[in-house]
Amino acid sequence: MNADQLPVGSAPALSKPDAAPTLRIRALMLGDRINASGLELGPLVSSTPAAFRVHAGLAVVFRYGVVVLIGLLPSEEKVLIDSLKPRVIGELSPYEEEIAHAQLCKDESTEAIQPGGPIYLAKFSDDRLLLVADALAKSTSLARDERRVAAVFDVIEPFARKLAERGRTPRRRKSILQLIGNALLVQQRVAGRVAVAEKPDVLWEKPELDRLYGRLEDEYELKERLETLERKLTAVSATANALTDIIDTQRSLRLEIAVVVLIVIEVVIGCIQILSGIH
Repeated sequence: MNADQLPVGSAPALSKPDAAPTLRIRALMLGDRINASGLELGPLVSSTPAAFRVHAGLAVVFRYGVVVLIGLLPSEEKVLIDSLKPRVIGELSPYEEEIAHAQLCKDESTEAIQPGGPIYLAKFSDDRLLLVADALAKSTSLARDERRVAAVFDVIEPFARKLAERGRTPRRRKSILQLIGNALLVQQRVAGRVAVAEKPDVLWEKPELDRLYGRLEDEYELKERLETLERKLTAVSATANALTDIIDTQRSLRLEIAVVVLIVIEVVIGCIQILSGIH
């Protein structure tokens, strides 16, 4: 075995003895962020993202709240997750999770990702596993954001339907502002911390692995899902802004009417006083 290859002897058995060695890869989104500063889980494999050799596998920690566990036993995963909990900001319950399997193939020409099947790798090298971890972590984070945006759509739809059917807008301006806030949070997370469109740092040193990462992007539809999510975020922001504008206009109109009514009342009272003085 080469020095850059990950041992697989103690990984959970996932195939028959005569089958190619297989690794279980589990991505967990623990929260909004993970503070990896000063983190030590084992021998350091990579600093960006923070990756450590743990027992016979790897643990890759992403600052946007995802940890990817490669080739670890369930008991080892639990211990590691418990050790990370104090560093998690905005812990989720339950965790967002995705699982994949990597399997050895003959050579680089046969590396492929089967739809819904294993990820075939020429070898379990750290570079290749970091690419898989990056793609799986982004997919897990996108799944969480997609769910949040879908929930926002579920709230906006009744507002839009009431406006279309009755010509009335919701009076709860606070709820609309909260929707805008949720959309902005997801937008900031996708564009800033997760950076789905950016390629992992390992490709700067190993450009020959770009084709493998391209296959991973296609398998998990990262670019397509990102574009869809951005379109939905734009629609949410536009709808919420339109509703708040309408509500503000209606409030301004009511205020103007109230001012006019007060002026009329004042004029009437003045006229009565004048008439009373005459008599």
